[in-house]
Amino acid sequence: MLKTIKLIKEKDPAAQSILGILLFYSGLHAMIFHRIAHKFYKWNLKFIAQLIAAFSKFLTNIEIHPGATIGERFFIDHGTGVVIGETAIVGDDVTIYQGVTLGGTGKQSGKRHPTIGNNVVIGAGAKILGSFTVGDNVNIGANAVVLSDIPENSTVVGIPGKIVRINGEKVTECIKNLNHTILPDPIQEELCELEKKIKQLQERIHCEVCIRKEEMERKLKEENKEK
Repeated sequence: MLKTIKLIKEKDPAAQSILGILLFYSGLHAMIFHRIAHKFYKWNLKFIAQLIAAFSKFLTNIEIHPGATIGERFFIDHGTGVVIGETAIVGDDVTIYQGVTLGGTGKQSGKRHPTIGNNVVIGAGAKILGSFTVGDNVNIGANAVVLSDIPENSTVVGIPGKIVRINGEKVTECIKNLNHTILPDPIQEELCELEKKIKQLQERIHCEVCIRKEEMERKLKEENKEK
């Protein structure tokens, strides 16, 4: 927990003091409860584990199943509405924002939630649904919906999630700065490409009209000469 407190103080400019972090950071409170609940879960005392998890959810509005495995220096910024499922596995140095869901799909038993690598940033409102792996150093944009494996050093945005950068020069920098707003917009890029094609088509039509007009004028002149 001391490592997490130190991390919060380093990364969050709003964190003024260690006492303030201990008193007011619901993400930290949720993780303290989860560490305790996870111990009981591993000891097969699942009712007590779920009771602790339910109490934590009531206090923090963050729902972490006691069965979830979470690594070191896990930072939940703001935290309201975060949901982490039973079989989710989260690596070290992961940061997530409010409204993030690490959820499952369907009613199958066994591993049904995502595995998140190390040094991953998940933007506000993002949904990672299903049993697959998100690699190390991945940056997932706000409100993205991720449904399949994501390779290392990638940037993902959109619904459904699209990989827009792999091993890009700015990926690591964005993750270190927690700047999950400076991301490419694939929809905007497609609209720009469409606008470019429309302009090219308009130019082509204009050229063809001019050629036809010149041909018609030439024919009219020829006909006038003949007369």
